[in-house]
Parts: sequence; structure tokens; C-alpha cells
Amino acid sequence: MFPIIPANSAADSGNQEGIFGYGEGAGGSQLTTTNLVSNAGVVASDGAGAGTGRQSLSACEYGGDKGIFGYGSGYVSMTNLVSNVGVVSSDVTGVGTGRFGTAACSYGEDKGIFGYGYVSGSGACAITNLVSNAGVVASDQAATTGTARYGVAACEYGEDKGIFGYGTTASSVVSMTNKVSNAGVVASDTAGVGTARSYPSACGYGGDKGIFGYGWDATPYVSVTNLVSNAGVAASDTAGVGTARGTLEATQYGGDKGIFGFGIITGALQNMTNLVSNAGVVASDTAGVGTARNSLGACSFN
Repeated sequence: MFPIIPANSAADSGNQEGIFGYGEGAGGSQLTTTNLVSNAGVVASDGAGAGTGRQSLSACEYGGDKGIFGYGSGYVSMTNLVSNVGVVSSDVTGVGTGRFGTAACSYGEDKGIFGYGYVSGSGACAITNLVSNAGVVASDQAATTGTARYGVAACEYGEDKGIFGYGTTASSVVSMTNKVSNAGVVASDTAGVGTARSYPSACGYGGDKGIFGYGWDATPYVSVTNLVSNAGVAASDTAGVGTARGTLEATQYGGDKGIFGFGIITGALQNMTNLVSNAGVVASDTAGVGTARNSLGACSFN
């Protein structure tokens, strides 16, 4: 007999659907708009969203099949939970230091972590806040690890661990990374690989690997990607595919694939997307659906 492979096995261990949400729209409008991503990578038209409109927030999975948006412009710490059918809840009173330019990822298979960002009056930080498997955000962790920065990206790898990477310090864009253990402990800096940049995006793919892509550098935009192995090792640049842009977002879908979406190019807001195969190959641009915007958040669910 052939062995029975359980659902969400190593080859297909991610959630089936994703959600893009919030962001900055035309004229600097602060949006609550959401767009669901099907298990085939198809982006739906705009949903109404919920809670306070804001930009420069982040999002991650928790509880195995749900998600959470948190932090953002206005130096807020509020969060909005996402159900396992993609419904976003109203604002939950914030916990921890309010900030923008954070990143978030899951760890421990059913928990999450928000990290880094920009704090009013003090600048870039290395603060982290853990998210329980019930979606409860903890207060600031006492020990901060790694170089303070904002405009960071994060994704999971190895099925139960995470990694933060890239961003802007007080003086420059960087390419360093910081691993997150399956207990939510953030490691010290790992020397950067690839093009230093700010506001890239990242997501998991292939069940146990991750990918960083796009972002701002001196060019000012890039479309390069950097794959993350199932041991958390970031690879050198892969030549970019699709339109170079910044402040976009990414999420998993279909269990083992990913999608980059939205962003900005020299003041022009975008809604294009680029699919990521389960081998980490990025596809060319797909015509956009939904409101063009940047500085949004994204995560998977279901």
C-alpha cells in the first residue's frame, strides 16, 4: 500500500488562501480595502475591509488557519484579526509600542511575531511582539536583538521558523537577516546577502522555504529576489522578473506557492501581481485587480 500523506504535509504545509489589506491609495488616502487570493492565485476584487485605514503595517498567520494585521501609520499598535474565511475584524486595542514599517511572520507552526519598525521620537527600533495561537499580541519583548531598522520584510521557513531581512537603519539601507526560532526567539544579525534595500516583501513557498523580493535601493527600485532555504540561509540575488517596484506585499497561497502584489513606481500606485511557483520561480506581471495602492499588508489563511 502507498503511505497516506496527511493534509498540510511538508510538501504542502501552508494555507490555501491569502489576503492583501489596507495601504495608501490615491491622494494619500488611508485604506481598509482587502483583496482575497484564491488557492489558484487569483486575486479578487475589492472587499470593504474593517477597522482604521492605515499604511506601513504588516501581517502574518496565526492559529494554523487565521491571520492578523497590525501596527502602521500614525504610530499605532492596533490589530485586526482575519478569520479562517478571510473576514477582517474591527480594531483590537493595541499592545506594545506603536510604530510603522514593521514586518511579521509566523513561527512555531501556529504563532506569529511582529518586529522592528519606526517609533515616533526615537526612530528605527528592534522591538518585537509575539502573537499567540489565539491571536493575542504580547507586550514588547524585553530583549531586543539585531540592528534597529524599519522597512523590513519577513517570512517563515523550515515549517516552524521565521526570518526578518533587509530594511533601513538610521543611516542606510541594509541586507542583514535575523532568524526566528520555533520558540519566537530572534537571533543576532546574519551578514546580509544580495542587494541592500528597504521595503521589500517576503513570503513562504514550497512548504518549507521563503523568498524576499523587490524593494527600494539607490536605483531606486529593484525586482531582484533572494531565496531562503529550509535552513534559513538567504541566497544571492536572482535576476528580477516583473516590474521593479517598492512598498509592495506578498503572501502564500495554494499550500506551497506565493504571490507578490501592489506597490509603487515613481509615484504611480500599482495593483499588478507576480506569482511564485512551489520551486521559487517568479512569474511575469499579471494585470492588476482591485485598488492600486502601496504600503499594505498581506498574510495567508484557511
